[in-house]
Amino acid sequence: MTYLIKPLILLVCLLVTGECRKHGHRVRRWTGTVETQKHGTSLAKKPPDVTKSRKMKTEHLLKVDDHDFTMRPAFGGPAIPVGVDVQVESLDSISEVDMDFTMTLYLRHYWKDERLSFTSSTNKSMTFDGRLVKKIWVPDVFFVHSKRSFIHDTTTDNIMLRVFPDGHVLYSLRVTVTAACNMDFSRFPLDSQTCSLELESYAYTDEDLMLYWKSGDESLSTDDRISLSQFLIQKFHTTSRLAFYSSTGWYNRLYINFTLRRHIFFFLLQTYFPATLMVMLSWVSFWIDRRAVPARVSLGITTVLTMSTIITGVNASMPRVSYIKAVDIYLWVSFVFVFLSVLEYAAVNYLSTAQDRRERKMRERARSQSLPCTCGISQTRTMTMLDGTYSEADTNSLAGYTEEPVVPEEEQEEMHEVPEKPEHMVVHLSVSSESTTTKKKKSLRALNIIQNTHAIDKYSRMIFPGSYIFFNLIYWSVYC
Repeated sequence: MTYLIKPLILLVCLLVTGECRKHGHRVRRWTGTVETQKHGTSLAKKPPDVTKSRKMKTEHLLKVDDHDFTMRPAFGGPAIPVGVDVQVESLDSISEVDMDFTMTLYLRHYWKDERLSFTSSTNKSMTFDGRLVKKIWVPDVFFVHSKRSFIHDTTTDNIMLRVFPDGHVLYSLRVTVTAACNMDFSRFPLDSQTCSLELESYAYTDEDLMLYWKSGDESLSTDDRISLSQFLIQKFHTTSRLAFYSSTGWYNRLYINFTLRRHIFFFLLQTYFPATLMVMLSWVSFWIDRRAVPARVSLGITTVLTMSTIITGVNASMPRVSYIKAVDIYLWVSFVFVFLSVLEYAAVNYLSTAQDRRERKMRERARSQSLPCTCGISQTRTMTMLDGTYSEADTNSLAGYTEEPVVPEEEQEEMHEVPEKPEHMVVHLSVSSESTTTKKKKSLRALNIIQNTHAIDKYSRMIFPGSYIFFNLIYWSVYC
């Protein structure tokens, strides 16, 4: 037993010694770096940068928990200046019906809050997202006369907060806002509109917060690729003024003004050219035979209904304003021209019908009351000619005809009725001297025969186009 105990004791001692050596080597490996820095004198010591420290939280670095950020910086002192600059990303739409516009922009605020200052040897700023914004004070800027607005949140809230060591803060956010724009459509569609986007502090008056453009007119920047289908963007500029509210006081208000000029080519194709063509189409009826009633009536009704459709389509895309627009003047004058062409044919048809009725009565009266002249004509003919002046040579050609005196109608009514003969012809002639007829021979021989085209149609062919051209000259000279 004695021989067995001694080797066991020796084995246990060896195991304990080996474990102690392993533990000592592990301690030296973890502390080797520290010992090298302690004993080495050639390495320069670097002061730690608190902005890059991982052990310190943001709240502790900016001392968020040590201050009350429900109050503005320098509370009780002078007004805090807050600079603003804007970068317009896009001008999305202009609505005439709702009288508003939609704009997407980057809104940036600049101010100094000493409560957020921190120590940094490199003087580098720290950038945060929107989660820190809820814990500190930020300006309460809102959009005056805005209807809808929102901060973009894809993929996260588009908010950036940058804090500098001396306490200066940059607060930027991406916003889309729909705001009202008071438009004047008296010259529509040959108009220019000026709209404004207004920024103002909601709670702080000018005694607490001084809102201003950070770099003047250079505070507003736009993208050169911004374009609209109906408008040409002429100018962007900034202004500022004070706004007064009777119950709260004076506030600083910033304005983003932009001027838009409407493109006219779309309305020329969709409104002016069709209206002009309808007016010209209504003139075609002046060259159609007055006896073609279906053709002229259907043409007039078609042009009137087409003009009504054009006027309705234009007004459907416009607000219901109580004043007359430039396009209304053009369309309604064109509608009047089309309507007058229909009335013109109504007058022509009425006068033609009345004239035919009178001529029919005159023929019947002449047939029953004229004096007979039997000339051996094979058929019963009654020819009524207008009183003209003829020479003696012309009367000689009527050999074989019995001349009868011209009897007035009053005397004819008093005369006894003469029995009709089956074949007779009445000719009323007046004989004049040879000298008077030679001077006016061509004009006096012309017979006033009733033609198919009425005199009103002849005058309308000149009056209607001339009047419409004169109207267009005045219209485009005034509104262009």
